[in-house]
Amino acid sequence: MRLATFQLDGQRRIGTVSSDGRSVQPLAASPDEAARGLLPLLQRLDAGQGLPQADGAAVSIDAVRLEAPLPRPLRNLWCVGRNYHAHARELARSVFKDNAARADEWPIVFTKVPECVVGPNDPVRLPGAAASEQIDYEAELALVIGRGGKNIARSAALEHVFGYTIVNDVTARDVQMRHQQWDMGKSFDTFCPMGPWIVTADELDGTKTRVRCWVNGELRQDGPTENMIFDIPSLIETVSRGITLYPGDVIATGTPAGVGMGLVPPRWLAAGDVVRIAIDGLGEIENRFV
Repeated sequence: MRLATFQLDGQRRIGTVSSDGRSVQPLAASPDEAARGLLPLLQRLDAGQGLPQADGAAVSIDAVRLEAPLPRPLRNLWCVGRNYHAHARELARSVFKDNAARADEWPIVFTKVPECVVGPNDPVRLPGAAASEQIDYEAELALVIGRGGKNIARSAALEHVFGYTIVNDVTARDVQMRHQQWDMGKSFDTFCPMGPWIVTADELDGTKTRVRCWVNGELRQDGPTENMIFDIPSLIETVSRGITLYPGDVIATGTPAGVGMGLVPPRWLAAGDVVRIAIDGLGEIENRFV
């Protein structure tokens, strides 16, 4: 099942997307519920209630404007750094070589503020040279928690995944290095395009899919999720250790090799650049940097 948040006739709605991606069936939701996108639905399902009833006829996907499935996530997004073997190697050759964590010990985990989330086709605003001159892209598979828990065992971790979506973990690299931590350089306004919808875990195996990214039509990133250093169950086990996860929490699982910082010389994003990300079995997002 594909679940989306979208604008129709000037109102935010939620609904189910057809298997061919050509139409969306609106679901009943109050204005207050719809304002939070799919989050109330995830909470409803976790409480043992079913999907809301259909609300009107299905409409063409071309007649709506897709928004981030979670326009304002429950709280900060959990994100994982250097989680593909080739990406860890490319950053080990960069300015991060002196502070690179050992890739075989613990995942690098940081967060992005929920306010940085934008839709799958929304513009990403460059912050200006006074704030950052080194803006980078990171194509990522993100999982959405459907059943909460604490100290979740790796063996049971996938039972807590509701589904998957795409995020672009846009990063201000100079800010990331300047502060010696990652949250600020990851959290600028509009720095987390998300979408186009959530595909439920019964229809997509996030442990066996493929992440690709193009910049202005040039393929830059192409990596199977099997190449993660820490797999999805391990990430859930790690993040939930001593911390309760809730339905609607998002964990971005890391990016493959090919980011702008890893190129020689580095290639930063500029106004007019278009970044497209596709994940097999999920869909794609495309955002222009302005």
